Amino acid sequence: MKQASFRQFCRLLLPVLWFGLPLLGAGLAGQDMRFYLAFPPTTRALEPAPFSWLIFATLALVVVVMVTPVIAVVIKSTYDRAQTASPPPGFPLWGWLGVVLLGVAWLIAWNRFVWLEGLQEYTFTPLWLGYIVVVNALSYARTGNCMLRDRTGYVLLLFPLSAVFWWGFEYLNRFVANWYYVSSREFGPWEYFVYATLPFSTVLPAVLGTAEWLRTFPRISSGLDRLRPLGARGVRIVAWLALIVGVGGLMGIAARPNVLYPLVWIAPLLLLTGLVGIREDGTLLLRALNTGNWRRVWLLALASLVCGFFWEMWNFKSLAHWEYAVPFAQRFQLFEMPLLGYAGYLPFGITCGAIAELYMPSILKHNR
Repeated sequence: MKQASFRQFCRLLLPVLWFGLPLLGAGLAGQDMRFYLAFPPTTRALEPAPFSWLIFATLALVVVVMVTPVIAVVIKSTYDRAQTASPPPGFPLWGWLGVVLLGVAWLIAWNRFVWLEGLQEYTFTPLWLGYIVVVNALSYARTGNCMLRDRTGYVLLLFPLSAVFWWGFEYLNRFVANWYYVSSREFGPWEYFVYATLPFSTVLPAVLGTAEWLRTFPRISSGLDRLRPLGARGVRIVAWLALIVGVGGLMGIAARPNVLYPLVWIAPLLLLTGLVGIREDGTLLLRALNTGNWRRVWLLALASLVCGFFWEMWNFKSLAHWEYAVPFAQRFQLFEMPLLGYAGYLPFGITCGAIAELYMPSILKHNR
């Protein structure tokens, strides 16, 4: 099978596996699969395991062990300051329009004005549209370039891809019930679909736009482009291991949700990486392993963490919002999110980049 045909095959197979593997695991565990197919989606009446210091400390240690070497490389490295032929253009007028949109939406979201109560459940989308415009304007102000201005068509196509992408995570959440939505009213199926799809469509443009902005600060990823490569044989082994763990993880979350819930954020990335990587090393993680250049992986992880902070902050006092029920770690909340839960944003950001590369490969040429 030719490379282009194989990637197209992966684009078609990935959503089938993403949707089908958890259902298969639920069926093998003897569960009623009809629950997971109900729409609007409902969350299982699943009581999360109580807080455990042992498990909390273990998970925290895993995060520290994974992240500390990267931070150490960045701190110890040196970098060449970029020289520009002309001064940066400054913050553009259209960026100020984004600031206004964001500010107005934020004001409405966090207040309970009686005369605006009909709008208070619909502020998420304008908030994030404003954010997307502002973060692109910040990139433009530093370099004279940004996705929104230079690749407008690409950014617009990210919105529908993002909606489908996040619906996939909403589906996985049915198996673990780690978050649930609080609203002042009920929605019918079509109303709920539209109400949810619009904000879901802003996820990829926000994360990728933030990664582009962070890229304008060379210091925060300095040295990560000079790590030791693994080699072609090692990369292929990693691809097969990622595929096996990704498949097993998605199948297992229904049977052991209190134990395997972190795999909701890790297994899709492993599945995608392994699925494409068994034939080529063109995926985000495998390319980093093969070349030793981890800058984009790190920037995507950081970008998701930045977006995660704003997602959780703006959610905190909004009328329609989400809350969490995280097994063993439901403590030390920053806004509604338990502190350890922010670690999930790191692999999620990498998944955002990997999905964009698979379904919209024009990003490869721009970001390599």
